[in-house]
Amino acid sequence: MFSQTVEYALRAMVYLAKNQGGSCKTSDIAAATKVPSPYLSKVLQGLRQKGLVVLQRGVGGGVSLAHSPEELSILDIVNAVEPIQRIASCPLEIATHGTRLCSLHRRMDDALKDMEDVFRASTLAEMLDPNNPSVPLCESAPEPNLHSNESHASQDGK
Repeated sequence: MFSQTVEYALRAMVYLAKNQGGSCKTSDIAAATKVPSPYLSKVLQGLRQKGLVVLQRGVGGGVSLAHSPEELSILDIVNAVEPIQRIASCPLEIATHGTRLCSLHRRMDDALKDMEDVFRASTLAEMLDPNNPSVPLCESAPEPNLHSNESHASQDGK
């Protein structure tokens, strides 16, 4: 459903949000997000052109967020690299349909609108939810075995 470019942009922005407060090297972002460095550079240029990141060249340079993670919506990021294309008129160019979409294309456009609404309401900061055991871009710690004490207790007859 989403292009690789959108996926890579979201990964890079989550990485930058996790490391907010300083510049990050493109090579570090590429390694952590598993995005090929040349592709990442193009994605970051697109994000820079839309004002979402700041790129600084030279010694001490790198990439940083242009806004706080609380101010950036997922829709901002998606639309910066590959805007969601709503269906405004008949994709089949049926003249009698014009802007009155048939039931199929109306439902498809409604789904795109719902996706826009969810992404508009979701901030980059929310992607770093500390209550979620699956940390973005990181291997998660193994789940504790909560039943191990119960099994030992039952074996001991307690």
